[in-house]
Amino acid sequence: MDDKILRKLFLGFIQIHILHHALEHPIYGAWMTEELREHGYEISAGTLYPILHSMEADGLLLKEERKVDGHIRKYYTATVRGEEVLKEARSKAYELFKEIKD
Repeated sequence: MDDKILRKLFLGFIQIHILHHALEHPIYGAWMTEELREHGYEISAGTLYPILHSMEADGLLLKEERKVDGHIRKYYTATVRGEEVLKEARSKAYELFKEIKD
């Protein structure tokens, strides 16, 4: 049960993390998986890609297909809506952090 609850909480953190990086520069799945691992999130492609697709469907990310080394790679950038959501999420996260830090 605890794993299920933590998974739900971490999903929100992961989405904020994705928006943060997608606002800085275009991201792609393999790069994002590695970035999340560096921050302690063990996430598979089978988990990450549905998150990216969902965020795209919600208008938070814009997908662009590029040919890289003979293969199509999907890059994602944050939309204006994604930037607005990230701004609000940062504010809420900061307030929460101040409350629970001790």
